[in-house]
Amino acid sequence: MSNAEKTSSTWTSFQAYALSVLCLAIGLASGWFIRGSQSPITSPVETATAASSQENAGMGQPTPEQLRHMADKQAAPLLDALQKDQANPELLAKVGNVYYDAQQYPVAIDYYQRALKAKPADASIRTDMATAYWYTGNADTAISEFHRALADEPNKPNALFNLGVVQWQGKMDVPGALSTWQRLLDTNPNYEGKSKVVELMAQVKKHSGIKPGSQATELSN
Repeated sequence: MSNAEKTSSTWTSFQAYALSVLCLAIGLASGWFIRGSQSPITSPVETATAASSQENAGMGQPTPEQLRHMADKQAAPLLDALQKDQANPELLAKVGNVYYDAQQYPVAIDYYQRALKAKPADASIRTDMATAYWYTGNADTAISEFHRALADEPNKPNALFNLGVVQWQGKMDVPGALSTWQRLLDTNPNYEGKSKVVELMAQVKKHSGIKPGSQATELSN
């Protein structure tokens, strides 16, 4: 992440597998989610394929307790560093990332909130926090936080992408989601994940019964 990059600790094969399984278990919409400044987008198909390969190796899905234990272990050196600099937004965001990746979203949110107190205009951290709120089932707060991130960085691609997913999956607002994704494409013509945004928009239109060429598909901001 910009201003909030992950810790460079080396992960074990079990840890890497655990997170790939999590992505698969969360489902279609979650497979498309991306971090505040992470790129490119990982598609659900690619995620499922990776997890399936590991499952064939005979490894079981990690429990929440195992994931929390892994997160605590990885976060330990960061927490030690925080003892000397408790308001450091980069360190706080890194700890938040660790717990986010381990699906410990309430804990991640707490660290993101602390990071934003020190650096309130950081759209990457706020985008991550908004996505974590979505994973806790709080679509309204997630949308509110995405909009706050976009107020600080109006064309931030990952905030726009994730906002569209929550509008679609959390509020069943298909026109709103398509409009948000069209805004992403219009304001970021060289966006690395452009082809997958177009693919997702096509899937949403198809399953929503929107006919190609209809007024509902001609969205722009």
